[in-house]
Amino acid sequence: MTERRYLIVIEGAKGENLSAYAPDLPGCVATGATLKDVEREMRDAIAYHLEGLRAAGEPIPEPSELTATYVDIAA
Repeated sequence: MTERRYLIVIEGAKGENLSAYAPDLPGCVATGATLKDVEREMRDAIAYHLEGLRAAGEPIPEPSELTATYVDIAA
């Protein structure tokens, strides 16, 4: 099996539940109480998502060349 590296986006505020999604895998989401939790849950969600695609005979999306960064804007 080929190893793939998918970008995940994690949203939320400190002290609140976090949620995450993978832009290359529409519908693949997870939540967690901590950053460690949500990352672990997303690994499981992605593995399950890809397993479902394989079982359905669907192609496995290749990760895109997405990059995330911050920009500073004067307020």
